[in-house]
Amino acid sequence: MINKKYNIKDDLEGITTSCNKLFSEMHDSEIFLTGGTGFIGKWILETIKHANESMSLNIKVTILTRNSGIFKNQNMSLASHPKFSFVDGDILNFIPPKKNFEYIIHAATDASAELNEKNPYAMFTTIVDGTKKMLDMAKAYNPRKFLYLSSGAVYGNQPFEMEKITENWNGSINCNDTKATYAEGKRAAEMLCSIYHKQHNINISIARIFALLGPYLTLGIHFAAGNFLLDALNNKKVIVKGNGLPVRSYLYSGDLMIFLFHLLLREEKNINPYNIGSSESISIKCLAEKISKLIGNGEFEVLDHNDRGWNLGRYVPDTDKFSRDFNIGKTVSLDESIIRTAKWNGWKGRE
Repeated sequence: MINKKYNIKDDLEGITTSCNKLFSEMHDSEIFLTGGTGFIGKWILETIKHANESMSLNIKVTILTRNSGIFKNQNMSLASHPKFSFVDGDILNFIPPKKNFEYIIHAATDASAELNEKNPYAMFTTIVDGTKKMLDMAKAYNPRKFLYLSSGAVYGNQPFEMEKITENWNGSINCNDTKATYAEGKRAAEMLCSIYHKQHNINISIARIFALLGPYLTLGIHFAAGNFLLDALNNKKVIVKGNGLPVRSYLYSGDLMIFLFHLLLREEKNINPYNIGSSESISIKCLAEKISKLIGNGEFEVLDHNDRGWNLGRYVPDTDKFSRDFNIGKTVSLDESIIRTAKWNGWKGRE
């Protein structure tokens, strides 16, 4: 449900304006969406709902979810949209509905640090076998486009001296370290996409998504920005558990939607992965300081504990390829991304 203190209507209108001609091509189309109940999935649904209502597009979305009842109870404004329907099931064993899907968006698999740590086998098989399941579905249905939401994690540990990662860098993943399970799973899934494109001529685009901010972002899990926001919203000192040296960048969810729908609706003859993120880098320490001053009490502390994450260095994409090919770039600054996310979660703003 949209928080009364921040209405994303302006964001959605901006997305629709930017993608107006593209959305017109989707009139009366059918979409199959996995991961529709997650952060990115909810934004996809909000975007399509708004486009339907403002442009009378009649786009219908079938959403795969483990439990549609829970989603409907928590997100009634989305679940009640007449053009959305649900298929209950697990991505590894669901029965695809018999519809003529023009688009398949595979957005499932959260980057769960807990699952990656405690059950890497489940993480890996869910990513790889789940992607194969969806590609087999695409093979049978022959959609106009299969959009796979991959991750910047496919590059592994970005060398600290490398300011930004380009799409042609082959990465540095340690395939014998289970911390890299999520990353290796995403790499294997991308290879499956390439294989199915070559052998079955499926039209596929790949989005390598980096860190994000925006409404619907879950706070208080393993993502630094979410933890910092939660501390600040509770008027607590913002705590950096590690040394604060890792460097990240953050793209606003509204910009993300513009980028993803351009990828979805552009015809591609070849697999062509794109970095989707922000190239505006910031250290974790500086991020904590910024959030504490923007929305908190201005206090932050670096505990300097040993970092245990999979990526202790830089995680910043080079987005020049996307900007050049699509002639668009991000529109929402980091400060504004933080403020909008905070307002969605109840922050009243400065007096």
